[in-house]
Amino acid sequence: MPRILVIDGNVEEIRARQRAALGYDSGDGYARVLGALLPGVRCDVIRPGDGPAPLPPGRSLEDYDGATMTGSALNIYTGGAPVERQVEAARAVLEAGVPFFGSCWGLQVAVTAAGGSVRANPRGREFGFARRILLSDAGRAHPMYAGKPAVFEAPTIHRDEVAVLPAGASVLAGNEMSLQAATFTYRGGTVWGVQYHPEYDFLDIAAAAERYGQTLVDEGLFSDPAALAEFAGDLRKLQQHPADGALAWKHGLGPAMTDPALRLAEIRNWLEQQVLPRAARHG
Repeated sequence: MPRILVIDGNVEEIRARQRAALGYDSGDGYARVLGALLPGVRCDVIRPGDGPAPLPPGRSLEDYDGATMTGSALNIYTGGAPVERQVEAARAVLEAGVPFFGSCWGLQVAVTAAGGSVRANPRGREFGFARRILLSDAGRAHPMYAGKPAVFEAPTIHRDEVAVLPAGASVLAGNEMSLQAATFTYRGGTVWGVQYHPEYDFLDIAAAAERYGQTLVDEGLFSDPAALAEFAGDLRKLQQHPADGALAWKHGLGPAMTDPALRLAEIRNWLEQQVLPRAARHG
C-alpha cells in the first residue's frame, strides 16, 4: 500500500484545543480521512511547527508516494521559525518529486515555497462554508475535479488568500472571496491545492466555530453567541443526519456538502491519479 507523509500545519497549543474538542488533531484527523478513502494506506505525521521534524528512522522523502499538508491557525506573512520550517518542508517534498496535496494552509505554504505570495484577505474571513465555488475551464478539465459539480459549497476556515501564484500555475476554481484552487509544478513536484477543507466534516466545522467563538461574533459573521451556538448545533445534527433536507436548505448546502463522496472527491481523485501510480512505480 502507498505511504503518505502528513504535514500538520498547527502548533501544539492549537492541536491541544482540537484534541479536547474532537479527540484528534489536524494531522491525525487528516490521516484518518486518508485511511477511510484508501484502507491500508500508511501515514506518517510530522509537526514542523513545533520544531525540527525528522522523518521516521530509515525513511527518506523519496520513499513517500504522496504528501499532504493540513490547515493551520498560523499566517504566512507573520514569518518566524514555525512558518519557515513548514515552507522548507514543503519545498523539500516538491524537490523530491513527491505529489503534494494542500488544504487551505497547505496550499498557501506550497505557493510560498514555489515563489508565490500570500496576504490577509481584504474581504475578510471566510468561515463555515465557502459559497458558490465555480470551476474554471481548467478546473472542469482537471482530474482533481472529476465527478465534482461545476458550482459547489465546501468546508472552509480562512482569513488569508493567495495573492500571487507561482509561475506557470493554473487557477482551477474561485468565488467572490478568493482563489479557491490551483495546480502547479515546482522542481519536479506537482501541487494540487485548495483554499477550503475537503477533509473536514460537519463536526470539524462546528468545533472550529466553538473554538473561535467571540472572534467570529466580533467580525460580524454571527450576530451574537447564541447565533453561533445555533449554527454549531445545526452542524452537529447534520453530522448525524447529512440528508436532513430542512437543515441543508437552511444553510444553503447542495450535494457537494451533504454527500460525503462528493465532499471528498478532490482528495480521492488525488489518491487515484497521483498517489497510486507512484506507488505502483515503487513496486
